[in-house]
Amino acid sequence: MEPQDNNPSQPGVTRPGGRSARPGTGSADAPRRPWVVGVSGASGTPYAASVVRGLLAAGEAVDLVVSRASRLTLLDETGISFRDAHWRADLREWLALGADGKPGTFAVTEADLDLVRYWPAGDLAAGPSSGSYPVKGMLIVPASTACVAGVALGLSKDLLQRVASVTLKERRRLVVAVRETPLNGQTLKHLVTLDEAGAVVLPASPAFYAGATHIQDLVDFVAGRVLDAAGVPHRLYRRWVGELGSGSREAD
Repeated sequence: MEPQDNNPSQPGVTRPGGRSARPGTGSADAPRRPWVVGVSGASGTPYAASVVRGLLAAGEAVDLVVSRASRLTLLDETGISFRDAHWRADLREWLALGADGKPGTFAVTEADLDLVRYWPAGDLAAGPSSGSYPVKGMLIVPASTACVAGVALGLSKDLLQRVASVTLKERRRLVVAVRETPLNGQTLKHLVTLDEAGAVVLPASPAFYAGATHIQDLVDFVAGRVLDAAGVPHRLYRRWVGELGSGSREAD
Protein backbone atom coordinates (compact mmCIF):
# COMPACT_ATOMS: atom_id res chain seq x y z
CA MET A 1 0.00 0.00 0.00
CA GLU A 2 1.46 3.33 -1.03
CA PRO A 3 1.53 6.25 1.42
CA GLN A 4 -1.58 8.37 1.04
CA ASP A 5 -0.94 11.81 -0.45
CA ASN A 6 -3.08 14.10 1.68
CA ASN A 7 -1.11 16.98 0.18
CA PRO A 8 0.69 17.50 -3.12
CA SER A 9 4.25 16.16 -3.25
CA GLN A 10 6.82 18.45 -1.70
CA PRO A 11 9.38 20.12 -3.93
CA GLY A 12 12.94 18.88 -3.69
CA VAL A 13 12.25 15.42 -2.28
CA THR A 14 9.44 13.64 -4.06
CA ARG A 15 7.72 10.31 -4.34
CA PRO A 16 8.75 8.16 -7.31
CA GLY A 17 7.46 9.69 -10.52
CA GLY A 18 6.83 13.05 -8.88
CA ARG A 19 8.25 16.31 -10.16
CA SER A 20 11.07 17.92 -8.21
CA ALA A 21 11.13 21.71 -8.23
CA ARG A 22 13.48 23.09 -5.63
CA PRO A 23 12.45 26.48 -4.23
CA GLY A 24 14.88 29.34 -4.49
CA THR A 25 17.59 29.26 -1.87
CA GLY A 26 18.85 32.81 -2.36
CA SER A 27 22.10 34.12 -3.71
CA ALA A 28 25.02 31.79 -4.27
CA ASP A 29 27.06 34.16 -2.09
CA ALA A 30 24.66 33.89 0.86
CA PRO A 31 26.29 32.23 3.89
CA ARG A 32 25.19 28.69 4.61
CA ARG A 33 23.01 28.53 7.76
CA PRO A 34 21.80 24.97 8.26
CA TRP A 35 19.46 23.30 10.68
CA VAL A 36 21.29 20.71 12.78
CA VAL A 37 19.33 17.45 12.94
CA GLY A 38 20.43 15.21 15.79
CA VAL A 39 19.28 11.58 15.78
CA SER A 40 19.55 9.79 19.14
CA GLY A 41 19.12 6.11 19.94
CA ALA A 42 15.38 6.17 20.65
CA SER A 43 13.02 4.21 18.46
CA GLY A 44 11.60 6.35 15.68
CA THR A 45 14.16 6.67 12.90
CA PRO A 46 11.34 7.20 10.34
CA TYR A 47 10.56 10.47 12.16
CA ALA A 48 14.12 11.66 11.56
CA ALA A 49 13.98 10.72 7.88
CA SER A 50 10.71 12.61 7.42
CA VAL A 51 12.09 15.72 9.13
CA VAL A 52 15.20 15.71 6.94
CA ARG A 53 13.09 15.23 3.80
CA GLY A 54 10.88 18.13 4.89
CA LEU A 55 13.86 20.41 5.45
CA LEU A 56 15.38 19.53 2.08
CA ALA A 57 12.04 20.04 0.34
CA ALA A 58 11.93 23.54 1.83
CA GLY A 59 15.40 24.23 0.45
CA GLU A 60 16.98 24.22 3.91
CA ALA A 61 20.57 23.10 4.47
CA VAL A 62 21.03 20.30 7.02
CA ASP A 63 23.93 19.39 9.31
CA LEU A 64 23.34 15.79 10.37
CA VAL A 65 24.58 14.18 13.59
CA VAL A 66 23.76 10.49 14.09
CA SER A 67 24.62 9.13 17.53
CA ARG A 68 26.31 5.77 17.96
CA ALA A 69 23.24 4.35 19.69
CA SER A 70 20.97 5.54 16.88
CA ARG A 71 22.96 3.50 14.36
CA LEU A 72 21.88 0.35 16.20
CA THR A 73 18.27 1.52 16.20
CA LEU A 74 18.46 2.40 12.51
CA LEU A 75 19.89 -1.03 11.70
CA ASP A 76 17.16 -2.71 13.74
CA GLU A 77 14.27 -0.64 12.34
CA THR A 78 15.38 -0.41 8.69
CA GLY A 79 18.22 -2.86 8.06
CA ILE A 80 20.44 0.07 7.03
CA SER A 81 24.01 0.29 8.33
CA PHE A 82 24.94 3.96 8.63
CA ARG A 83 28.68 4.30 8.01
CA ASP A 84 30.85 7.40 8.35
CA ALA A 85 32.82 6.62 5.20
CA HIS A 86 29.69 5.95 3.14
CA TRP A 87 27.21 8.26 4.82
CA ARG A 88 25.96 9.79 1.58
CA ALA A 89 24.90 6.47 0.05
CA ASP A 90 23.46 5.27 3.35
CA LEU A 91 21.54 8.52 3.85
CA ARG A 92 20.08 8.27 0.35
CA GLU A 93 18.84 4.75 1.10
CA TRP A 94 17.40 5.87 4.44
CA LEU A 95 15.58 8.92 3.08
CA ALA A 96 14.13 6.88 0.19
CA LEU A 97 12.66 4.32 2.59
CA GLY A 98 8.98 4.52 3.49
CA ALA A 99 7.81 4.18 7.08
CA ASP A 100 6.39 0.79 6.12
CA GLY A 101 9.87 -0.39 5.15
CA LYS A 102 9.31 -0.22 1.39
CA PRO A 103 12.49 0.85 -0.46
CA GLY A 104 12.26 3.61 -3.06
CA THR A 105 9.11 5.19 -1.66
CA PHE A 106 10.70 8.62 -1.96
CA ALA A 107 12.98 9.93 -4.69
CA VAL A 108 16.16 11.54 -3.39
CA THR A 109 18.32 13.55 -5.78
CA GLU A 110 21.99 14.47 -5.73
CA ALA A 111 20.91 18.09 -5.29
CA ASP A 112 19.10 17.07 -2.10
CA LEU A 113 22.19 15.34 -0.72
CA ASP A 114 24.33 18.35 -1.63
CA LEU A 115 22.39 20.31 1.01
CA VAL A 116 23.51 17.90 3.75
CA ARG A 117 26.74 17.99 5.74
CA TYR A 118 27.43 15.03 8.00
CA TRP A 119 29.40 15.19 11.27
CA PRO A 120 30.45 12.00 13.15
CA ALA A 121 29.06 11.87 16.68
CA GLY A 122 32.54 11.54 18.17
CA ASP A 123 33.90 14.65 16.45
CA LEU A 124 33.79 17.20 19.24
CA ALA A 125 35.80 19.60 17.07
CA ALA A 126 33.07 19.66 14.42
CA GLY A 127 31.72 22.99 13.21
CA PRO A 128 28.42 22.93 15.14
CA SER A 129 30.27 22.33 18.43
CA SER A 130 31.09 26.05 18.49
CA GLY A 131 28.67 28.90 18.99
CA SER A 132 30.46 30.85 16.26
CA TYR A 133 29.41 28.28 13.66
CA PRO A 134 26.31 29.74 11.94
CA VAL A 135 23.19 27.58 12.28
CA LYS A 136 19.47 28.34 12.52
CA GLY A 137 18.87 25.90 15.34
CA MET A 138 18.72 22.22 16.20
CA LEU A 139 16.07 19.51 15.94
CA ILE A 140 16.60 16.34 17.98
CA VAL A 141 14.38 13.66 16.51
CA PRO A 142 13.86 11.20 18.00
CA ALA A 143 15.20 12.14 21.44
CA SER A 144 15.85 9.31 23.88
CA THR A 145 15.51 9.79 27.63
CA ALA A 146 19.30 9.39 27.92
CA CYS A 147 19.74 12.18 25.38
CA VAL A 148 17.21 14.36 27.24
CA ALA A 149 19.07 13.80 30.51
CA GLY A 150 22.45 14.56 28.94
CA VAL A 151 21.25 17.82 27.41
CA ALA A 152 19.37 18.89 30.55
CA LEU A 153 22.45 18.26 32.70
CA GLY A 154 24.86 19.82 30.19
CA LEU A 155 27.00 16.68 29.93
CA SER A 156 28.11 17.12 26.29
CA LYS A 157 29.31 13.52 26.17
CA ASP A 158 29.11 13.43 22.36
CA LEU A 159 28.63 15.88 19.50
CA LEU A 160 24.83 15.64 19.62
CA GLN A 161 24.68 16.72 23.26
CA ARG A 162 27.39 19.33 22.74
CA VAL A 163 25.50 20.95 19.85
CA ALA A 164 22.30 20.97 21.93
CA SER A 165 24.13 22.76 24.77
CA VAL A 166 25.57 25.28 22.31
CA THR A 167 22.12 25.84 20.81
CA LEU A 168 20.70 26.67 24.24
CA LYS A 169 23.53 28.98 25.27
CA GLU A 170 23.30 30.86 21.97
CA ARG A 171 19.53 31.23 22.46
CA ARG A 172 18.77 29.43 19.19
CA ARG A 173 15.73 27.26 18.56
CA LEU A 174 16.04 23.75 20.02
CA VAL A 175 13.23 21.26 19.39
CA VAL A 176 13.39 18.02 21.37
CA ALA A 177 11.06 15.31 19.99
CA VAL A 178 11.13 12.93 22.95
CA ARG A 179 10.11 9.36 22.09
CA GLU A 180 9.48 7.26 25.18
CA THR A 181 6.52 5.96 27.17
CA PRO A 182 5.79 5.94 30.02
CA LEU A 183 7.89 8.79 31.38
CA ASN A 184 9.27 8.57 34.90
CA GLY A 185 9.59 11.48 37.29
CA GLN A 186 13.28 12.07 36.63
CA THR A 187 12.74 12.37 32.87
CA LEU A 188 9.81 14.72 33.46
CA LYS A 189 12.09 16.91 35.58
CA HIS A 190 14.68 16.92 32.79
CA LEU A 191 12.02 17.94 30.27
CA VAL A 192 10.92 20.79 32.54
CA THR A 193 14.56 21.88 32.75
CA LEU A 194 14.78 21.95 28.95
CA ASP A 195 11.54 23.90 28.71
CA GLU A 196 12.78 26.45 31.22
CA ALA A 197 16.03 26.75 29.25
CA GLY A 198 14.04 27.73 26.16
CA ALA A 199 13.76 24.43 24.29
CA VAL A 200 10.54 23.24 22.68
CA VAL A 201 9.61 19.85 24.17
CA LEU A 202 7.63 18.01 21.51
CA PRO A 203 6.53 14.44 22.31
CA ALA A 204 6.44 12.16 19.26
CA SER A 205 2.67 11.83 19.55
CA PRO A 206 0.79 11.29 16.26
CA ALA A 207 -2.73 12.69 15.88
CA PHE A 208 -5.57 11.23 13.84
CA TYR A 209 -7.67 14.27 12.92
CA ALA A 210 -5.65 14.80 9.74
CA GLY A 211 -7.18 11.72 8.12
CA ALA A 212 -4.27 9.29 8.41
CA THR A 213 -4.71 6.16 6.30
CA HIS A 214 -1.13 4.90 6.32
CA ILE A 215 1.73 4.63 8.81
CA GLN A 216 3.58 7.24 6.75
CA ASP A 217 0.81 9.75 7.47
CA LEU A 218 1.30 9.30 11.23
CA VAL A 219 5.07 9.66 10.91
CA ASP A 220 4.70 12.75 8.73
CA PHE A 221 2.33 14.35 11.24
CA VAL A 222 4.97 14.23 13.98
CA ALA A 223 7.68 15.40 11.56
CA GLY A 224 5.41 18.22 10.44
CA ARG A 225 4.87 19.37 14.01
CA VAL A 226 8.66 19.41 14.50
CA LEU A 227 8.99 21.61 11.42
CA ASP A 228 6.14 23.80 12.68
CA ALA A 229 8.06 24.37 15.91
CA ALA A 230 11.10 25.34 13.84
CA GLY A 231 9.09 27.70 11.63
CA VAL A 232 9.90 25.75 8.46
CA PRO A 233 7.06 25.63 5.88
CA HIS A 234 5.94 22.19 4.75
CA ARG A 235 2.98 20.19 3.44
CA LEU A 236 3.48 17.01 5.43
CA TYR A 237 -0.01 16.81 6.92
CA ARG A 238 -3.51 18.19 6.48
CA ARG A 239 -4.11 21.02 8.92
CA TRP A 240 -7.17 21.50 11.08
CA VAL A 241 -9.59 23.96 9.46
CA GLY A 242 -12.29 24.09 12.14
CA GLU A 243 -14.70 21.70 10.42
CA LEU A 244 -15.67 18.46 12.12
CA GLY A 245 -15.09 15.46 9.90
CA SER A 246 -12.74 17.28 7.55
CA GLY A 247 -9.91 14.88 8.30
CA SER A 248 -11.88 11.88 6.98
CA ARG A 249 -12.66 13.50 3.64
CA GLU A 250 -10.67 12.84 0.52
CA ALA A 251 -8.16 15.55 -0.35
CA ASP A 252 -9.25 17.78 -3.20
